[in-house]
Amino acid sequence: MKNILQVTIGQYSTKGNKEVNQDFHGISVPNEYLLKYKGIAIALADGISSSDVSDIASKISVNSFLEDYYCTSQTWSVKKSASRILTATNSWLYSQTKKSIHSSNKDKGYICTLSSIILKSTTAHIFHLGDSRIYRVRDKKIEQLSQDHRLWVSSDKSYLSRAMGMDSQLTIDYDSIPIEKNDIFILSTDGVYEYLEDNFLLDNLEKYENDYEKLAKFFVDTALKNGSNDNLTIQIVRIDNIPNKDIKDINKELENKPLPPMLEARKKFDGYTIIRNISSSPRSHVYLASDEETKENVILKIPSIELQEDKAYLERFLLEDWIAKKINNEHVVKSFLQTRKKNFLYNVSEYIQGQTLTQWIKDNPKPKLENVRNIIEQIAKGLYAFHNLEMLHQDLRPENVLIDESDSVKIIDFGSTRVEGIADIDTVMQQHSLQGTALYSAPEYFLGYLGTNRSDIFSLGVITYQMLSGKFPYGTNIAKCENARQQKKLKYTPLYEDENSKIPLWIDEALKKALAIDPNDRYSEISEFIYDLRNPNKKFLNKTKPALIERNPLIFWQSISLILGVIVFFQFLYK
Repeated sequence: MKNILQVTIGQYSTKGNKEVNQDFHGISVPNEYLLKYKGIAIALADGISSSDVSDIASKISVNSFLEDYYCTSQTWSVKKSASRILTATNSWLYSQTKKSIHSSNKDKGYICTLSSIILKSTTAHIFHLGDSRIYRVRDKKIEQLSQDHRLWVSSDKSYLSRAMGMDSQLTIDYDSIPIEKNDIFILSTDGVYEYLEDNFLLDNLEKYENDYEKLAKFFVDTALKNGSNDNLTIQIVRIDNIPNKDIKDINKELENKPLPPMLEARKKFDGYTIIRNISSSPRSHVYLASDEETKENVILKIPSIELQEDKAYLERFLLEDWIAKKINNEHVVKSFLQTRKKNFLYNVSEYIQGQTLTQWIKDNPKPKLENVRNIIEQIAKGLYAFHNLEMLHQDLRPENVLIDESDSVKIIDFGSTRVEGIADIDTVMQQHSLQGTALYSAPEYFLGYLGTNRSDIFSLGVITYQMLSGKFPYGTNIAKCENARQQKKLKYTPLYEDENSKIPLWIDEALKKALAIDPNDRYSEISEFIYDLRNPNKKFLNKTKPALIERNPLIFWQSISLILGVIVFFQFLYK
């Protein structure tokens, strides 16, 4: 089953015993992209009986909600998007009434109830005005989620107190609740719910679980038989599958979970036994631990207590675990599947027995070209998994690459990763700022630009260059440049400047392309760079190594001086 929101739907509407159906309803299940970032929209409206134009109000309210919602900015929250649409629609309906001959009589105006749900990720966002109803059925129990906006003036007489088009200012009931698999949401007008008992609804939901369209009609027909004299509309939506926890839920986790205490060896913590501290920094602490249930060794990463007020950092910290769950690749570290409920804010990942690439470089100052290729190709496969999901790692460096005992490579640490399309979240994360390490970061980051796939390719190029030479292609000069003009003056340092280097010139040219200052001059895809590290690019085969006087004038003149000195010496000797 796909990791997307999936539902079963049934809906039915009829005018009943009336001449006109003043109800209107609709559901929008968009394509997979919009489903992920905007969700499923459900809406139902009931026009007031006293108005001859309320059916128009119902139709406009539902259609504008279902259509315009998907046109709102993806950087807006669901609440903001829906509220803007409802407010605009309400203003239009109110103005139409004011322009009509019934401007002073609301009972004849463009007025209707509206009950709607946005199902996005693992959350149901509820918007409601009027006396239509929204129910949720869970564990064979039915619960009314909406409140009837009716003003009772006597035991048998009431008036609609809130509705679309009733007033110039709109007050919307809004709530957001977590959803679970097999939750059932029912939206209904009063022509249906006033004539059906809760137990009747529950019993038949089980009987018709495979045909909700038939069930919706059955409920309406039964309400008619029970004496309903109004328009009748009902919508039934069952949650069949929910995706993994969405980004938006990170904020809730920040609010609900405290930071862990400082940990030490042999201490018990949230179902784990701490084995030892692996590393500590001002931002986080990393521990090797054993899961008390599975007996597996895992890595625990906890935020530094000093940063407990830094919401931006904590959001990024939780985002790491979300990213690890999204990526399924043998060259990317996996999030550890924990069945227990977490009581604190921390991340758990698989334990990899091995060393960092930083240590490997120290241990192998003059590696074989094939060994370098093998490592870089594995990093590239992991990096491609990020790019395939529209993610940028943004902090690719040897310290964030682990090599296990079988020479398998894995990318770790997603604290700087940028995810395209993160929307519906009021985040303080500054994704445009420099997140990585200066020596490995692409030049465009220093100018304040957002990174692209080519930025990660630059970082991979720096690592390759460092493994082959022990140096950096531009030294520390990139970070010193204050503008693009200064960056353009930077010169790539070819590997052949080391006279002892045995690296083929075509590989040096491939590195030069990957490490171009202008991102437009780099490889556009990782695969192109990796291919050129193994297969001589025809464009590079025509390149020749510059003469020694161009490569290293000092050595050239020293050599000339030595030769002349030898000649003079022998001339003097045999004079």
